[in-house]
Amino acid sequence: MTEIFQDEQKKIFIKAKSVYIGKGVTFGKSIDIRLNGDFKIGDRSHLGNDVHVRGNNVIIGADLYHSEGLVVGGSGYQYASANLIIGDRCTIHNNKINIFKDVILGNDVGLSPEVVILTHGYWLSVLKGFPAKFAGVNIRDGAIVGYRTLIMMGVTIGEGAVVGGQSVVTKDLQPYCIYAGNPAKLIRKVEQPSREEKVALMKNILEEYKKNTDFQSVSPNIELDYPKVKVNKCVFDVEDMTFQGEEDVETDDFRDYVRKWGLRFYSERPFKSIGSEI
Repeated sequence: MTEIFQDEQKKIFIKAKSVYIGKGVTFGKSIDIRLNGDFKIGDRSHLGNDVHVRGNNVIIGADLYHSEGLVVGGSGYQYASANLIIGDRCTIHNNKINIFKDVILGNDVGLSPEVVILTHGYWLSVLKGFPAKFAGVNIRDGAIVGYRTLIMMGVTIGEGAVVGGQSVVTKDLQPYCIYAGNPAKLIRKVEQPSREEKVALMKNILEEYKKNTDFQSVSPNIELDYPKVKVNKCVFDVEDMTFQGEEDVETDDFRDYVRKWGLRFYSERPFKSIGSEI
């Protein structure tokens, strides 16, 4: 038994053993997903244009943002181990993901444009001494992988790790460290700022945001009492990434702006900067 979700006008075709599409999910055009197992995409997630997916199970969490141009599969997509698991609040782009073996992205993971993930490599016969390797890839919570990086089979990228653009990752990377190069090498550990430094950083972010609001002719009322930032009737905690209060179009704009600084707040309302309809 299989289930099919189809939108002929947008050229969307999803076929799987079971298909689950969460609340508020949006799709672009030209999406072709054909699986042997299950397909699930969580609430408020977005798949953009030009998606081609083959494999066993594909499980995507809530609040995914995908821009456009995704290829998932490879020559081993028909096997039971060909699974892609993506956590909540991830961002991906025109990536190529080979899933002969499991590829697992944790929560809050970012794949920059043109990142490639491999889970198998071979060519001539292993009986003649040539190499072959088949192993999954695990990218832990909060990691970000830079532009045009290649991630080789069997790699685990640690929680909160930062991988510079055009790197080649051949070995496991430690959590909360910055890597770059071919092969990727340790640049430095991520050091958390002092409270005084955090307050200064937040003041700078708000000053830059104020320039943006002046340009857009809007005037949200903003008050800083670190770690709380009050925007109109909504209070954002920049330490634990929670908020409470009344949201409006100006708080939406604030959420979208501070996301560019890595302050990522999520709600039932989609990200939309003022003026984004231009």
